[in-house]
Amino acid sequence: MRPPLDPDLLATFLSVVQHGRISAAARAIHLSQPAVTARIRRLELSVGAPLLLRSVRGVAPTPAGERLAARAREVQRLLEAALDDFGDDEHALGPLSLAVSTTIAAHVLPSVLARFRARHPELPVSLQVANSEEVIAAVRAGRQPLGLVEGTARAVGVRLEKWLDDELVPVMAPDAPFVVRRDADLIPLPLLWREPGSGTRAVIAAALKRAGVRTRPAPLDPVLGTSSAIANAAAAGLGVAFLSKWALAPFLATGRLKPIPGLSFAIRRTFQWALPAGALTGSAARFHQLATQHPPMPS
Repeated sequence: MRPPLDPDLLATFLSVVQHGRISAAARAIHLSQPAVTARIRRLELSVGAPLLLRSVRGVAPTPAGERLAARAREVQRLLEAALDDFGDDEHALGPLSLAVSTTIAAHVLPSVLARFRARHPELPVSLQVANSEEVIAAVRAGRQPLGLVEGTARAVGVRLEKWLDDELVPVMAPDAPFVVRRDADLIPLPLLWREPGSGTRAVIAAALKRAGVRTRPAPLDPVLGTSSAIANAAAAGLGVAFLSKWALAPFLATGRLKPIPGLSFAIRRTFQWALPAGALTGSAARFHQLATQHPPMPS
């Protein structure tokens, strides 16, 4: 007898088909690569046919895989439609209110909010934009039902759940009055920092400490309140910045900033949901589900 078909396996399979690589799908759905591979094997056992062709370029669905992917998309649409049927009463859902850290609010969330608004055009939407510590405090105190933060390791009284991967890229102005070829070149240079309480600042400080560059901002390092302010200051030649890959695209496209190669360290982090101790309800639950199932992609 074939084992019963687990709907979670279908979602994993669709992610693999979408991304074309087991590793990329694993990152997108926050599982390890072996866990994704095991799920695909279980699904192949359930349907009784190979579903993926593997090559050096990644994976592609077999003819059976193509048929199953089409069916899986139908199942996904039916499930989403069923949820929408229960959410037709916009007043029952209530307004959507979120606390969101600044980088996510400016560069990651707009496309997700647009998708949510398209599904729920009558619902009011409001964001409290703050640094990560303030977002966590708002969720912990019950002032906000849901939050999004950058790279926080712990949060007392709040559950943290991984959402998206990010990388902070070292950049400088193409005509900056200094040269950076290795880690040690950063030591005497001005570095651009976010304010205390920022998740971005905490992640950068930890990476620079490990590299032996800084343990904290130097007296003459500029401290600025938003990633946009830091990007523009770096483009003006005020110092070296470490900016989210989500924020960099327009500055790289216009040539106002350039990445710095040759450094020995990478600064990677995750964007995380800050969730209350209890269950999500109403618009917050619906938004969390939508953003998790349809995450945005960096431009």
